[in-house]
Amino acid sequence: MKTNKSFTKRIKVTKNGKLVARKQGQNHFNARQTGRQRLRRKRTQLLTLGKRITRRFLPASGAK
Repeated sequence: MKTNKSFTKRIKVTKNGKLVARKQGQNHFNARQTGRQRLRRKRTQLLTLGKRITRRFLPASGAK
């Protein structure tokens, strides 16, 4: 089964097999947000995906 390339470009698999992604909503219209909101969105977030979705989109990534 092929890996979904558009999905893999948005995530990173850590050393222990966890999936980390950038939070959405940071491309434009940021001036109206408070500084705290902007800082919170800069941090990455941990993704929790089911085994079925991981197997479908990331078959050879080593993700757990």
